[in-house]
Amino acid sequence: MSIAAEEHTVVDKVQKKLYIGGEWRDASGGGTLEVIDPATEEPLCEVADATPEDAKAALDAAVSMQAEWAATPANDRAGILWKAFELIVERADELAVLMTLEMGKPVSESKAEIIYAADFFRWFSGEALRTDGSYKQFANGTSRVLVMKQPVGPSLMITPWNFPLAMGTRKLGPALAAGCTSVVKPASQTPLSMLALGQILEEVGLPGGVVNIFTTSSSGGTTGPLIEDPRLRKLSFTGSTEVGRNLIEASAKNVLKVSMELGGNAPFLVFEDADLDEAVEGALLAKMRNIGEACTAANRFHVAEPIREEFARRLAEKMASLKIGRGTEDDVKVGPLIDQPSREKVAELVEDALERGAKRVIGGELPDGRGYFYPPTVLDEVPPEARVFHEEIFGPVAPVGTFASEEEAIARANDTEYGLVAYVFTRDIKRAIRVCEGLETGMVGLNQGMVSNAGAPFGGVKQSGIGREGGHEGLEEFLETKYVAVNL
Repeated sequence: MSIAAEEHTVVDKVQKKLYIGGEWRDASGGGTLEVIDPATEEPLCEVADATPEDAKAALDAAVSMQAEWAATPANDRAGILWKAFELIVERADELAVLMTLEMGKPVSESKAEIIYAADFFRWFSGEALRTDGSYKQFANGTSRVLVMKQPVGPSLMITPWNFPLAMGTRKLGPALAAGCTSVVKPASQTPLSMLALGQILEEVGLPGGVVNIFTTSSSGGTTGPLIEDPRLRKLSFTGSTEVGRNLIEASAKNVLKVSMELGGNAPFLVFEDADLDEAVEGALLAKMRNIGEACTAANRFHVAEPIREEFARRLAEKMASLKIGRGTEDDVKVGPLIDQPSREKVAELVEDALERGAKRVIGGELPDGRGYFYPPTVLDEVPPEARVFHEEIFGPVAPVGTFASEEEAIARANDTEYGLVAYVFTRDIKRAIRVCEGLETGMVGLNQGMVSNAGAPFGGVKQSGIGREGGHEGLEEFLETKYVAVNL
């Protein structure tokens, strides 16, 4: 089968309707929204454009199934998650093509995300069997303390466009394991991966109404009323800090339990004693994964002055060798950004840095032709006041600055409202511990350029979010603690 035919087939296989109460249905208003291929700027297809009434129907379905799903034996919940894991892996190739078409990343990266996404279902299939509590004596010996964990209840999940499947399974895995029903609203730019996941969950026997999915061009208009509905008990959001702040404010009315995975401004620290080859490889991974469109992407490179110029040169050589093009083409390593406003923001940040005195090593110029492409770019001698050091880039741009001491490196790394992840390269174990302890982030990559792992607690501090996803901590986000005092 040709690439073009394969692309057409994988798109045609996906349901384009709303998944509510176990049924695929059109939007109540009959509206649709276009899904655009960012590599060609051409429409891929149209999907249903949900109304507030559709969103309410999705919550109705989740509420009606909550008691039944919470009472479903843990073995059964675990079994469904495991079957879904196996089916996602089995269909990884076609799911990867689908993801590349709607999001833009190279197929090899899309497939890596598919496997990563599946791993959350594998991990939480085990966690479904590990919901625990405790039993102990009162201090005076006359009573007992019984502590139990119960599902928090119907949950709303708002997922982003940059990891359209993994951000869904990272939320749905623990929710399903804990016994929570869900309403999912994927990003309007990349709804197809989540709709494909809905079909997989239906196929493996998940009861209708446990997971409900609606696509919409009006995120606030559809999710706003759900957040105000007292039947909703949990809100999980991945996206920008600005939107996250608004959602936290809205959730205060009903005191919802919230999980927020928000923006990042990840520092990448390279000390003079680092293995420079490893540091450059780690930088390439931390910067160029997902075309730089990741909250965990290395956003600013702080390099010890004696090795700064050499580091920038080597990184530029690596980035210059990456082939740019449509993600379904052979050997392509850099696909398009998600849309034109995103590309304009990246170009604006680069231009600001150059105007302030940064030196262009490679890239930094918009290519001709269709598609939202931006070339891999390395800027050296970037001044601390440049916007590119203070704003999330979300593109393939590596700004390099310097530091003169360990204390200055930590201070520069912490000079941001964000605190999601940091990367540190050094061969001095004492320095490594000091720096990791001094960094104000929820995660640290020590001598490695990626931190994502289904079995580890992903999340940030400061304005990078609230709560954790993955690991046992991810399950806790969907559980409430109940304490029973027993009079003996």
